[in-house]
Formats: sequence, structure tokens, C-alpha cells
Amino acid sequence: MDPVLEFLDDEEILLLTTLLALGALLGRVRLLGVPVGPAAVLFAALGVSALGAANDVSLELNHLLGTLGLVLFTFTVGVIGGPTFFSSLRTGWRLIVGTVVVLCLAAVTAVLVGNLLGLRPPIVAGTFAGALTNTPALAAATEQVGGSRPTVGYSLSYLFGVVGMMLAAAWVLRRPSEAAAAPLVHQTIRVDRPERISVADLMARYDDHVTFSRLKHEHAANPTEVAEEGQTIGPRDLVTVVGPAEVVDRVTADLGHPSSHDIVGERWELDYRRITLSNASLAGLTVSELGLDQFGAVPSRVRRGDVDMVAQPELVVQMGDRLRVIAPLDRMDEVNRYLGDSERGLSDINPIGLALGISLGILLGLVPVPLPGGGEFSLGAAAGTLILGLIFGRVGRIGPLVTSMPHGAASTISSLGMITFLAYAGTTAGGALVETITSPVGWKVILLGIAITTVAAVLLLVAAALARSPSRQTAGVLGGAQTQPAVLAYADERTGSDPRVAVGYALVYPAAMITKILLAQLLAGLS
Repeated sequence: MDPVLEFLDDEEILLLTTLLALGALLGRVRLLGVPVGPAAVLFAALGVSALGAANDVSLELNHLLGTLGLVLFTFTVGVIGGPTFFSSLRTGWRLIVGTVVVLCLAAVTAVLVGNLLGLRPPIVAGTFAGALTNTPALAAATEQVGGSRPTVGYSLSYLFGVVGMMLAAAWVLRRPSEAAAAPLVHQTIRVDRPERISVADLMARYDDHVTFSRLKHEHAANPTEVAEEGQTIGPRDLVTVVGPAEVVDRVTADLGHPSSHDIVGERWELDYRRITLSNASLAGLTVSELGLDQFGAVPSRVRRGDVDMVAQPELVVQMGDRLRVIAPLDRMDEVNRYLGDSERGLSDINPIGLALGISLGILLGLVPVPLPGGGEFSLGAAAGTLILGLIFGRVGRIGPLVTSMPHGAASTISSLGMITFLAYAGTTAGGALVETITSPVGWKVILLGIAITTVAAVLLLVAAALARSPSRQTAGVLGGAQTQPAVLAYADERTGSDPRVAVGYALVYPAAMITKILLAQLLAGLS
């Protein structure tokens, strides 16, 4: 065994790929009926690194490799969540405040249980950082008191910090059908209301949750037209509405009744087609800015990843989005060429936007933030790149520079960065695992860590329930509050990379990061 371990120690890339392969195999193991998924890379790395330490071989990946994986992961998570993150702040502030309160109560738990077990403040602070899996908090505690005592607490509590919050995520996602996104439907309506109303006013009435695609005035024999925002709808008109079933039913009842005429199927005048946006000059624009009206065309839906969205006027489109476009039959080919419709749109990683966003995020993470009473801290590369990813994903374009990237490309880079970081994190912690477990305070620290993680998980679920957070968003909140990529990886795998998971994660992550750093310093300084 020793020659194999020594060979892996000399060949770092081979060590990484071996850990990724072992993690993929271990990821098939089912936890509470669900495969562990990419998070298994962390446990594979812990085991291999601990095996190496037992044979006096240090199997640890270079920190630069781990940092690269981390910033690729956090930046692309931000890009994925950016389009919906800022709109979520209107209701998500409750989750942010709730997360801060929960972390403060977890710190109180750390002090009370730590005193009961007779543990010193530096070890309590390190255990708090490990139970909530936050390395910057460990660094802040270590800087406050010096020595290695916080590290002992961190290393013993970290593993359950990951597993415990994954169990909480599994519990909240135990009924996936409850969290499924509402599918979009269409309905042709015969208008009964006597007064005329514009398409734009109707869309505003329903907060742009629906759009209108086709319109036929008064009689079924009249030509079918594209339902543009400036057109008006009146008695006996036929109009097709697209949106979530519940909202479409309300629109139907408001305007008239379902029609027996299928004007969607009448494709000899208007045709419809799914077209991939691969024209880089259009990426980052809103639906209303695309200029499809020059072709007499209108988009009704935008498919991003596996999610269909109503083509709201203010929705920012990204490379790789698949637009369902309704256009006159003789102009559909022009629309196709205009939007691009190339597979390149699905896989273009936008290297300029990627490099610029990560660079600015790393610089943001280095900015010192003063602390009350003296001292300072920095957000770190993970939080900095996450924030820049959110901004880049939201704006979509800065002048001629496209800042977003296709959902598929972002998800692929995110997965690669995530498993690379998890492999690094596992090899870093695994070497000292056996030694710290057998230390005199080992069982006490493990018990304290379990208490802190459990209290945080339970209270986060309560806070999410009070804020009426959807279950998939709550799973992301658990990962973000824990500042733990493995929990996000598990939730992503469980939900098929539902964007609401990324939004929940990004929503609370920055506040959780700052709060844990401050609390760890406070705990370490208690006498």
C-alpha cells in the first residue's frame, strides 16, 4: 500500500482524479433513499487522506488547486442565481435576518454547552467554526488567540457540520413533488367582456406572470395575428394566453371562457419554434429589447436549463436560452438567423466575463473591513466571487461586454469547481482526523459540535417555515447559512439543479459569512 500512497503523493493531478473517481462511486450510495451525489468526494478525500496519514504519507492537494475550484464554483453559482436573486430580496430579507439570529443562538449554545463540558474559549470558538463549516471564522478565531487550539475544535466538529446539514436538506426535500415548479400552459380564450383592453395592461394586471401570443379578432375565419403589447382585445376576439395554470385560469375567467377553436394549431399563418439564443450581441438584453417586433414576432416562453419561464418584458436573456417564438410563417427563418440557433450558445463559457468576474471577486474579497473595537477582516475569495457572480448574472451585459453565460455551461463549471474544492477540503482535514479524535478532549468537542450543528439546522428550518420559504429554496438556505458547498451539491443533485436552490444559497451566504467571522472572534476572546 505504501508505494501506491507515495506515488499518489508525487502525482497530484492523479491524486485529484482518483479522489473524483472514488467520490463518483461513493456518490451512488443512498442516504435516506437519495444518492449522496458529488458531496461524496469530500468523504472519499477524508478517508484517503486519513489512510495516508496512518502510513506516514501526506496526501494533501495544493491550496491553489482548492482555491481555483472554490472560486469557479462560487462565481458560477452567483451567475446562475443572479437573475432572480435581487428580486428575491423583497421577500428574502426575512431569511437573511432569520439566519443571522439563528447563528447568534448557535453561538450562545456553543458557550453554554462548552462551559458545561469544561472546554476553553479558544476550543469552543474553533468548534463553532467547524460545526458551521466556516474556515474564515477559524482563521479569525486563531488570529484572536494564537496557537492551535481553535484548529483542534474545528477539525473534530467539521465532519458532522457537513453531514448534519445534509441530513436537514434531505429532510426538507423529502417530498419533492411539493416543490416542483409550476409548468406553463396555454389557453385560447373567447373574450366576453364588453370593453376593450390592451395586451400591455392585461400583462401588468397579472404582474407579468402571463403573456399573450396570438390574437384573432371577432371571428374564427379572420387571420391570426401576433398579440403585441400595443394591441387591444375586445368582445368576441380569440386570444391565446401563456403562463402557470392557476394564473391562466384566472385570466380566462376574467376575459371570457375557453374557446373550442385551436388557433395555436393553425400554423399556416403563424408558426412557432424553439430557437436557441447564440447571437452574443443579444445576450444580456431584456425580452422587450430583443427587437423581435421587427419581424412581427413575439416570444412566449424562455427555457433555461430544465425550467420554462414566461417571456416577461423585463426578463434578461442569456446565451443558451431557448426561446419559443411565434412569428409569421414566411419570416420564421429570418428570426432563426437573427437569434442564432447554434449549439454554441449552449456551451459558450464566455471566458472574458468569467475571468473578469473572478478577478474582481477575488479583489473584493481582499478588501479589509474594520471591526468594532479594532482589528479587521476580509470577506475572502469565496464570498467576493459569489457577490460578483450575482451582479454579473443579473446585469447580463455591461456595454459591449456580456457578463452572463449559458445555464448549461455555468452548471458544468460549477460542478467541476465544486468537486475539485471538496477533494481539496477533504485532504486538508483528513490527515489530522485520527489524531484529533483520540485527543483527551476529542469526545467533548465532537459532542459540542453536534449540539451546535443540530441547533442551527433546526432553527434554520423554523426560520424558513416562518418566512414561508419554498422547500427547494430552503435547502439552498441551509447550504448558504452553513457556507458549505457540499450541502449545496447535495441539494442540487436532489433537485436537478433547480435555480431556487442557488437563489436560497446566495441569499444568505454573505450575511452568514460575516456573522460567523464576528461571532468566532467574540467566542475566542471570552475569558
